[in-house]
Amino acid sequence: DLGHTPFGHVGEEVLNELYKPGFSHNEQSRRVVEKLEKDGHGLNLTWEVRDGILNHSKDIEDIQGEGGGEPGTLEGAVVKISDSVAYINHDIDDAIRAGMITEGDLPVLAIAKLGNTHSRRINTMVCDIIEHSWTVRGEGTENPAITMSPETLEATNNLRHFLYERVYNIRSAQEESERAREIVRSLYQHFNEYEDKMPPEYSFYSDKVERRVVDYIAGMTDLYAMRMAEEISPPKLQPEQKSPKAPKDKPPEIQSPTMF
Repeated sequence: DLGHTPFGHVGEEVLNELYKPGFSHNEQSRRVVEKLEKDGHGLNLTWEVRDGILNHSKDIEDIQGEGGGEPGTLEGAVVKISDSVAYINHDIDDAIRAGMITEGDLPVLAIAKLGNTHSRRINTMVCDIIEHSWTVRGEGTENPAITMSPETLEATNNLRHFLYERVYNIRSAQEESERAREIVRSLYQHFNEYEDKMPPEYSFYSDKVERRVVDYIAGMTDLYAMRMAEEISPPKLQPEQKSPKAPKDKPPEIQSPTMF
């Protein structure tokens, strides 16, 4: 998830809309390790690691679907399915703590199959993956795979669909989400106009300005993006306050930030 934007998938959607070639966090993750790290030289990672980074995303309908990419190694497949086990269960806990859902809201059939507590659900999923992935030993099969049983996979997908309906999509409709979109848009527009205001490390490589701006924004945390947006677009002054006029061709001064 090195390529995840500030504000998660909301930020990713905005960058994908603004940047014509398109943007996806898994491709950005690979770009980080292949090009952006070490002052534009990238890291000396093996093909297997880079392939796992690129293909860790999941299909919208099925965590084992091919829509998010298919890892070329068994190790990559382990990472991909483990990510699903982790975030589904932790997001349930986070949503309950935030008061967005209750334990009683969870899909009855999925909970009956997987377990009614955080630890039981993880244990069920992990044990099921181990039990149904023995073919990777290479005994009697030409296509070894890291997989779940059909029953556990169905229950896991149902839990994930529930989270999309009751948590993820609801968050996207909230006022905070629109504010996040405004922040990403303003940062993109500002730094495309004033590229010299980006940190010097984003001038070490020869890509076009738009590409380097996307790299810069994608590397920000939520708090850093909010702070930067305030610096380039400060809150309007109260009526009784007066603001000194600045030259029209001079952009707001921005402190040199630390790269994330």
